[in-house]
This record gives sequence, structure tokens and C-alpha cells, in this order.
Amino acid sequence: MTTADDVEKAGALLDGVVLRTPLERNERLSARTGGEVWIKREDLQAVRSYKLRGAYNLMAQLGVSAGGVVCASAGNHAQGVAYACSALRIHGRVYLPRTTPRQKRERIAAIGGSWVEVVVEGDAYDDAQAAALEFAAKTGAEVVPAFDDPRTVAGQGTVACEIIDQLGRVPDRVVVPVGGGGLLAGMAAWLGSRHPEVSLVGVEPSGAASMTAALAAGEPVALTELDPFVDGAAVRQVGSVTFPLVRDSGARIVTVEAGAVCVEMLDLYQRDGIIAEPAGALATTAVRELPSDALTVCVLSGGNNDVSRYSEILERSLVHEGLKHYFLVDFPQEPGMLRRFLDYVLGPDDDITLFEYVKRNNRETGPALVGVEIGARADLDGLLTRMAASPLHIETVDPASALFRFLL
Repeated sequence: MTTADDVEKAGALLDGVVLRTPLERNERLSARTGGEVWIKREDLQAVRSYKLRGAYNLMAQLGVSAGGVVCASAGNHAQGVAYACSALRIHGRVYLPRTTPRQKRERIAAIGGSWVEVVVEGDAYDDAQAAALEFAAKTGAEVVPAFDDPRTVAGQGTVACEIIDQLGRVPDRVVVPVGGGGLLAGMAAWLGSRHPEVSLVGVEPSGAASMTAALAAGEPVALTELDPFVDGAAVRQVGSVTFPLVRDSGARIVTVEAGAVCVEMLDLYQRDGIIAEPAGALATTAVRELPSDALTVCVLSGGNNDVSRYSEILERSLVHEGLKHYFLVDFPQEPGMLRRFLDYVLGPDDDITLFEYVKRNNRETGPALVGVEIGARADLDGLLTRMAASPLHIETVDPASALFRFLL
């Protein structure tokens, strides 16, 4: 089990290696919650995430064999390993799932240089992990776990030490993103011993709530379904090292929808000037809904977001806020029907963002997929009323349907 002493030893080892990232008061979230909200900016770390802390702490203690090191990662841990490989002159091999954004892949290769080989394997973190373990068994390479090792956990826990020192007082609450549980476990180990009065909140994406499942089962269990959108936290099963630390800490675990994460990512970017990846925005997403009037610190865990993802992020944000809707409209093949739809169905603030014929199944009708963005959530009732009164057959595409998932 990782202890507070282990975390403090890791802090001494990491001194001069990792950046002492800023702790900033966030006026937007403070005003929204009615409390005082601070953000620990691990997105400004040397590899744009806290993962360097655990990777370096572990690798600096290894007696590395001729086989070097190997790891699996959704992207951020691999950057930490790549940095440590270059700094410690250790050859490494990193396995990434196909969901890892290209921006992260390129960063890993650039950081590690000739010391690191990047291999893309599988559709999720756990697939990459299986490949990494197989490689280690064949070659004797040392495995550097992304979260499930006491040395990794101790390194991640150093974030908590910095928060207390920088804040100059003890916060009421610390909110932490959860994937495999390494960051939460490390912070729980140190805070539970040194400042047990601090309330810990772990935040998972609802589509990858592996810690919630583990706590319900009393042990780590594998999720049967996994949404990879929040790629930095899309872990099918939490660790055997991290789970008991989280369980015994009494931390509250909450989940947030991917759409809510997208809303917060856009607010961070447009209002605060912060580029956060989906996992990096988990904590600040959750704090918007937590009880107010508290001194809260949120860990913004990473900023490795591929700019090409922002179109999807905007789409998911609009859908989550009830401003974007899709319909299947069966248009009679008569002159003027599209004009009638525009004139009599759409409201003054409604906008068609997608119009695509699915197929023409006979001479009389032609179904079309229509995307509509409305001006305000309250406008939806009027739009649906006008659709029902029209002579057209219109079917709403349910956000829970397979077709809707295909659109996103």
C-alpha cells in the first residue's frame, strides 16, 4: 500500500524534474457555485499532464534490464514514460489504443525521440495493456504501469502536496478525475494521513465508470461496455493497487455525461483560455453540480486535446444542452415541399445544419435526415408542435439510438 511517506519521498525525487504547476482561482466556477474554486493546472506540466510524476518516480527506481521498459497508455502516461526514457537514457516501447488522438501519438514520438518506439494496438486501453504485457513476457522488458503500481501511485500523489503548499490552507474539497484510479489513490494516501478533514471527490465519465462498478462489486471488475470518448479515463477495469486505497479513503465517486464534459471544455476554452482534453475537464465539469459554499480545488489533469476533435466536441455540447436535434422527414416528391418545410415548420431562430437524403424508395416520397439547431432549449416544444401539424411524416432521432451514435 502506498503511504504518505512514499508520496513525500516521491516529491523529493521529482524535485527539479516535474514542473510545480500553477494553482489558479477560477472566477467563472466560483461565481457559478457560490464558493471558492481553484484549479490545479496539470495541463501545464512538461508533458501537459500529471502522468509524468508517476512514470518518472517508478522508472528512476528501476534496475532496468537489457530489455528496457514497456507501457500501455491512452496517451498521457506514454508521454510521461517517453520523457523519463529520454531523461534517464532508457529504451522504451509504448502501446496505444487506436482511440488515442494523433496529436498525442506525435507528441510521444517527439518527446521520446530515439529512445522510444510507438505501437498502436487495439480499440481501448485494456487491449494495449494486453499487448504490452505480452511483449514484456517475451523480451523481459520492465512494465511501467499507467496506474496500478505503488510507485506510480506515489508519484501521482505529489499533486496533493503541491496543492496544500500553494493554497496555504486546507481546502474543504478536492475534486479529481478517475480513470484507473492512480491519481485519486495517491492523493487519498497523502491527504488521508496528513489532512483527513479534506473531502475527496472522484469523477468518472458515465460511459467508463469502472471505479463506480468496482465499489459496487467490492472488487475491481471489467466493464462490458466502454465509451472511448473521454480517452484519458476510458479504462475498463481499475487497478488492484488503486482500488483499496480509493475504497478505504471514503472518497465520493460521481459520474458525468460526455456531453456535459464537452460543454465544460468549451467554457474552459472560450471563457478561461484553457485547452483541456476530455479527461482533463472531468473535475471542473462535476464541480458545477456539487454543493456550493465550499473551498474547492479541481485537478485539471491534462491538456493534450487534438484540435480536430473540436467539431465533435461542439456537436456533443449542443446535443447535451438540448439545442441540436435530428429528424427523419419523409418528403413527398412534389414541387415546393422543402420550401413549405422551411416556411411553416422552422421557427425564426431555427437553423438547418444537416440535410441529406437517405434514399429514394419510390416516386412519391423521399426520406431525408435533417439536423436542426434551435435558438433556445424552450424552442423545442414549438418546433415539435409545428412538425406534428404539418402534412409531413417526421420522426425524431432518439439520442440513445444506434443511428444517433452513428451521427456523432
